[in-house]
Amino acid sequence: MNLFTLVFLIVLGGGIALHWWLDIRQQRHVRAHRDAVPDSFRDRVDLDAHRKAADYTVTKTRVGMLEDVFALAVLLAWTLAGGLAALDAAWRQAGLPTVLSGTGLLLSMLLIGGLLELPLDAWRTFGIERRFGFNRSTPRLFLIDTLKQAALAVVIGAPLLYAVLWLMDRAGAAWWIDTWLVWLVFSVTLVWAYPAFIAPLFNRFTALDDPALKARIGALLERQGVTAHEIWVMDGSRRSGHGNAYLAGLGKRRRIVIFDTLLEQLTPEEIEAVLAHELGHYKRRHVLKQTVFGAVLAFLALALLGLLRGQQWFFAGLGLSDPSAAAQLAVFLLVAPRFAIIVQPFAAWLSRRFEYQADAFAARAAKPRALIEALVKLYRDNAATLTPDPLYSAFHDSHPPAPLRVAHLQGYVEQET
Repeated sequence: MNLFTLVFLIVLGGGIALHWWLDIRQQRHVRAHRDAVPDSFRDRVDLDAHRKAADYTVTKTRVGMLEDVFALAVLLAWTLAGGLAALDAAWRQAGLPTVLSGTGLLLSMLLIGGLLELPLDAWRTFGIERRFGFNRSTPRLFLIDTLKQAALAVVIGAPLLYAVLWLMDRAGAAWWIDTWLVWLVFSVTLVWAYPAFIAPLFNRFTALDDPALKARIGALLERQGVTAHEIWVMDGSRRSGHGNAYLAGLGKRRRIVIFDTLLEQLTPEEIEAVLAHELGHYKRRHVLKQTVFGAVLAFLALALLGLLRGQQWFFAGLGLSDPSAAAQLAVFLLVAPRFAIIVQPFAAWLSRRFEYQADAFAARAAKPRALIEALVKLYRDNAATLTPDPLYSAFHDSHPPAPLRVAHLQGYVEQET
């Protein structure tokens, strides 16, 4: 054990202790408010729905604690227990070209990780989600989705990983800059391709056939100077009772997608308000800003890996005495998120700030009262807690707590009157 092994273990221990402390706070806070609906929601959410949301939140948080322990055990198995070193040695002995064997190593590591997580995924789907009335998937559909995801990981991931390993092998000291550029092109291409080529592999999309709603949405888009080539309804009810809507894609591939469950839950005016919120993200360039933020983090991470590649203490401290380039990349991808925990609260704060801005945009583009009613229905029907622990929420939540978000929108309602 070298000094970095000790640092690594301290970071792992500190990270899981922090997460568990926040998780325990969340459970205590939600339980403490389980039997009283917040005043601002008392006329819209009944006590039974509020209690269901509390129980759902506590259950998910408790399972999340177990998942943290499992993820920690898997990480230690890959690193200090020698799992990645053994897999690296096996691929090296296969007699394949270096870049090809390295691609095999990374893909097999991802697929093994997916198999290890499969029981937990099944538990969430057929245990928690079914218990609270949200799951509509079947074991057959779950298996088909899993196989499709694995196939996509190979089809999409293999060329990217091959290109990165080729650059690590051939591009010299500046390989990480070229890799970053490849990653940027890949990310933009994925955003462009997802709505038309990837999403339809998992869901059925049909054109919205409600003329009145289509005209209402079209008028909203026209007022905001946004073009979308079609408004689609997605069969989200095939797998879940949760509702959602989003704007995705680039250029001619841009499309508005509404879950069929959302059409069942909300009135046309409320759907317009929700879509106005999604347009707010687009008009305020939130996707672009988050992409830039992610690109900066990726640049810094790759620069760090470029520096660490020649540092034997780093890899030896993680259970790799003589790693291949692929194993170096693999262990960095496994370990880096544990050290990046300090970025998580800032990323959550930035996301919540964007949500407030999108709400403000929607309050001006549509009716703020309609957005409030839509949000309350979504919180209620999706069993989202109205009383999260403030510290837990600040660290984890990408959306503001319901009372703060509704209070923010209520200001726009008062301006209208």
